[in-house]
Amino acid sequence: MASIPLAPDSAPAVESSLSAISWAAIIAGAVSAAALTFVLMLLGSGLGLAMVSPWTNHGAGITTFAVSAAIWMIVVQWLSSAVGGYMTGRLRVKWVGVHTDETFFRDTAHGLLAWALATLLVVCIASSSLTSAVGTGVQAASNVASGAAMGASAGTMANAGDGAEDTATSYFVDSLFRPNDPARLAAPGAEGDAAAAAQASRILIASAAAGEMSPADRTYLGQLVAARTGLSETDANARVDAVIAQVDQAKAKAQEAADTARKAGIAFALMAALSLVIGAFIASVSAALGGRLRDE
Repeated sequence: MASIPLAPDSAPAVESSLSAISWAAIIAGAVSAAALTFVLMLLGSGLGLAMVSPWTNHGAGITTFAVSAAIWMIVVQWLSSAVGGYMTGRLRVKWVGVHTDETFFRDTAHGLLAWALATLLVVCIASSSLTSAVGTGVQAASNVASGAAMGASAGTMANAGDGAEDTATSYFVDSLFRPNDPARLAAPGAEGDAAAAAQASRILIASAAAGEMSPADRTYLGQLVAARTGLSETDANARVDAVIAQVDQAKAKAQEAADTARKAGIAFALMAALSLVIGAFIASVSAALGGRLRDE
């Protein structure tokens, strides 16, 4: 009697040829997140403008404004990522016969991809807007420069023979032709006033760039002020010292402002990175929640 072959206990599992990624759901979630991001950014811009004021002692301070902006960046990422991730999880197709752990991983991956695509959309649109603004500024600056060049050419033609001064070497030229008696440079009249003021300004600019004024420049500047104003040499030197102190104070304020801007830039970059990390996490969790509700 012939034996009958027994059927196997279970048929071998066949892997599906369909992709585990639902790009339609990812794109829908990313577009939703990007649109909500723009709405919240416009709202934040309005609130920020309402906080600041051009009047002294009015409106929020720099620290308050910076903290508020950082908090608002986190809020924007939180809300937009939550909406985008939830939309992705609810709109994806149902995976039949997939283990629960695998479904959770796929949902979180879909949320992360939706967040990444939304971030790229926002960055691309913001970059194009920034490029347009920069291009407009460059065009305006080019127009201004062209007008200035035309004006300079006209002035050169009108004053042919006067000669043009090279501002990069004017200070060293002054040093070469500096008279022993500053009274010769500070002659009475408008021409003497202009010559003395121009040379004094170049000395101050060169000293500010170097970080200090040389003793020779300080002595000559005091003599020039004394010859121009009629002050005694002691009073003229005191006035020169006072002006140098004001220049140093202005430099210190400029450096302090630059350092404040640097620190603000560092804080903004760190808070922006933190908000993006929070957005990625929220999008993944929201997608997992939306996918669970989709399968129930």
